Amino acid sequence: MNYNQTLEFLFQSLPVFETQGATAYKPGLERITAFCRHIGNPQRNFFTIHVAGTNGKGSVAHIIAAVLQQAGYRTGLFTSPHLVDFRERIRVDGEMIPKQKVVNFVDKHHDKMVELELSFFEMTAAMAFDYFAQSDVEVAVIETGLGGRLDATNIIVPILSIVTNIGLEHTALLGDTLPKIAAEKAGIIKKSIPVIIGEADKRYNDVFEQTAAANKSRVIYAEKEFSCEKHTLEGNRQLFRLRRTRDDQAFEVELDLQGDYQCRNIVTASAAVDFLHEETPLTISRRAYLEGMKNAAANTALMGRWQKLAETPLTICDTGHNAHGIAWVARQLKETPHKALYCVIGFVRDKDLAHILPLLPHDAHYLFTQAHSERALPAAELTAKAAIYGLHGETVEQVADALARARELASAEDMIFIGGSTYVVAEVL
Repeated sequence: MNYNQTLEFLFQSLPVFETQGATAYKPGLERITAFCRHIGNPQRNFFTIHVAGTNGKGSVAHIIAAVLQQAGYRTGLFTSPHLVDFRERIRVDGEMIPKQKVVNFVDKHHDKMVELELSFFEMTAAMAFDYFAQSDVEVAVIETGLGGRLDATNIIVPILSIVTNIGLEHTALLGDTLPKIAAEKAGIIKKSIPVIIGEADKRYNDVFEQTAAANKSRVIYAEKEFSCEKHTLEGNRQLFRLRRTRDDQAFEVELDLQGDYQCRNIVTASAAVDFLHEETPLTISRRAYLEGMKNAAANTALMGRWQKLAETPLTICDTGHNAHGIAWVARQLKETPHKALYCVIGFVRDKDLAHILPLLPHDAHYLFTQAHSERALPAAELTAKAAIYGLHGETVEQVADALARARELASAEDMIFIGGSTYVVAEVL
């Protein structure tokens, strides 16, 4: 098979959550455990850091990976979904896995993957572990796909677990309350391995405390370790003054990622880096921490986080796609100076729009659209649902056409926002 045929096999033959939704979700660790045993348990060949959470886990994973890279470690990074290229999911020192490595892996293990009926995500996770081991990776940052307890990545035994925050998402699969979802995410807590909680919340703290106690693991609340005292924007960079609680040290931190919500993620990532330096075999200097933060997006090629696509009119895209993430986006839209606002918006069918649509600005003109995905909610249906919540505009089925229409309508002082669904952002990028 060549590379395109290999991708076709992966996307067509194996269940893909991104395109099929819940029907492709195959919880349980039996298949991935059997497959990784078959390929020699490559996940045991390097240190790992495991990152779960409703929002922010991608940003936190990329920031930590950038800092580790800066500290001189050969660093693996496994994240999902991809925006433009499948290979974004698997990186070593910021470089995507080569196409030939993807082809070789599938050629070699094709029959076993089919025999075990691996899901797309299980296969991708195993490919990442295998590639990291081949590439002499010293430490890998591994982001969960969905949940935690039954996620394919949960076969690793990390040196640190991280849960960024808990919000209502994938309720049909993970539970319909914050404590139920927290219980699924808490499933990544391993015996005697500390866990960092990015955003504490009295509605779910007990769940983490109890799971950690059962595993004799320490719970570290990031907000007790670091506080953000100052946050300013300078061009395409954000400047933060962070203070470390244990020694009252102040850090002037520059971050090349946009979005006000990064003030939460930078606290979580800082607590993680501090723990790794203080309590694991890894050594991370203050300089590596600051340089890694400064070049987090550049070193890991992270996209889609309050990303500026054009200056005139100001055009921003963001992959926030659940109520927790959209609330941050809506707040920042309100704070960004502009005359009129045009929103190119699409969602997947299984999103709880009753919690999301009321958060979006009422004074915007919407271009309701749909991505090229089986999971996409038809644009006309979205238009009708949005009207119930006082959101009005027009239906433009193709994402490219919707963006073209927004550009046609917007003047130089206006703003265009693209989001709602990761797939809408992916098509624009």
